[in-house]
Amino acid sequence: MAELERPERLQIMLTSDELAALENWRYDKRMPSRSAAVRELLRRGLASDGFLTAEQGIKSQDYGILPTDGGTE
Repeated sequence: MAELERPERLQIMLTSDELAALENWRYDKRMPSRSAAVRELLRRGLASDGFLTAEQGIKSQDYGILPTDGGTE
């Protein structure tokens, strides 16, 4: 079997309203699949917040909400 072009898999749960909204957007934009629609919406959301790509080597712990210097704010 050929290696997958996108080997990482992400599973999400949606309400029926969320799924309907996704499907409506997908068909309106003529996206070829749900996966393509989700990837495009994710890309747009990240880009709108200025986070299109993360730097290599950044760890999830670097995105904490508490200060790391031990002080309080």
